[in-house]
Amino acid sequence: MNTHPEREINIEVPVMVRLEGEGALSFQASNGKVEQLHLRIYEPPRLFEEFLVGRNYTDVPTITARICGICPIAYQMTSILALEKLFDVEPGPWVYDMRRLLYCGEWLQSHALHIHLLAAPDFLGFDNAIDMAEDHPETVTRGMRLQALGNEILRLLGGRSVHPIGLKVGGFHKAPSVDAAQSLLKKCEAALDDVRQLVAWCAQLNLPEDQQQFTSVAIHNENEYAIMPGRLRSDAGLNIGFNQYADNFAEEQVPHSTAFYSRLNGHSYFLGPLARVNLNFSQLPGSVKAWAEAQGLKFPSADMFHNVVARAIECHYALEESIRILKAYQLPESPFVEVVPKAGVGEFCTEAPRGMIYHRYQVDASGSIRAATIIPPTSQNQLRIEENLKSSVERFGLNHTDDELRLFCEKIIRNYDPCISCSVHFLKLDVDRC
Repeated sequence: MNTHPEREINIEVPVMVRLEGEGALSFQASNGKVEQLHLRIYEPPRLFEEFLVGRNYTDVPTITARICGICPIAYQMTSILALEKLFDVEPGPWVYDMRRLLYCGEWLQSHALHIHLLAAPDFLGFDNAIDMAEDHPETVTRGMRLQALGNEILRLLGGRSVHPIGLKVGGFHKAPSVDAAQSLLKKCEAALDDVRQLVAWCAQLNLPEDQQQFTSVAIHNENEYAIMPGRLRSDAGLNIGFNQYADNFAEEQVPHSTAFYSRLNGHSYFLGPLARVNLNFSQLPGSVKAWAEAQGLKFPSADMFHNVVARAIECHYALEESIRILKAYQLPESPFVEVVPKAGVGEFCTEAPRGMIYHRYQVDASGSIRAATIIPPTSQNQLRIEENLKSSVERFGLNHTDDELRLFCEKIIRNYDPCISCSVHFLKLDVDRC
């Protein structure tokens, strides 16, 4: 190993593994300092915002679900709520609870997948989950059980777990039977030991320490742990309505990425499970807080690797919340309310598994989409990831081998659970013709 701190370093990771989508990493360093570091997102733009233009508002939930196979509910739900906000639609408490249940299913399956199959190999010293399963079969099977249960919650109301089709503006196409809800309730209750053990397991992991200075941003709701309605808050004093998003957050294009960067009043910020737990830990149910505290966990935390612990806590919460909703389940008179479109602009935010997501739609009087803006959490986190990498790599020490530095950087990036495909929503293209 070359231990000379003054050596020139030029590291290229052409393909990042164990994350969703296609991205790469490059950085150059000399004289003990990182001179340039880029998380390069090179997937082509997805153009979903443009696909929506000219379509009727009723098509929006079905199209936005296709943005991501891991977190389709986040895109569907945010689009639906933005349009309902514009149309002055209030579907009532049954729809509200069922939407919350769906979101809990998405959090559970997404978090379980990331913790057990994508992140755990980093912390247990394996290249991948298949190799890890030979020595830790119980860890992998627990993750698969919880992910499967999350998918089953999605199927109850969505019709299927990938790109669900059961949602609509105004509510749901169909209400599940009481028997189906009770059957799922029993499965959720049987999984409580799995999520409690998951929190305990994550709490005792030998995690790297990565203390950072960052601004946590998340939705806050005075009445419950926020998933959908509320206000955007930060630990730096932000407290705004969703319709003030564009006044405070701005996107910009950078040469090395097909995904935009986002800034909050000119600076990077952090979204995701740790940001939510940092801001909203007191909103968690007593049983979830007590179990986390019994494992010695304390929040807020400035250690970025506590992101994995926060995911485990949210798995516990998602299951407890699912049980609460399913216990009270009854058939509604109707699973939806009628919708009358009108012209105007609708905006809304929800909390995707990876953090806050923002949608804005301009609609004409016939209900046709005239413009759409969809800002996913990964693109909002991209600048924060790069800043995290730079400070952490310099603290880790540039005297390590290239392979050690590469693995260290990959571990930090995976800790954010980036969904790269989601983040590539549009690319400004300038063409010079001669």
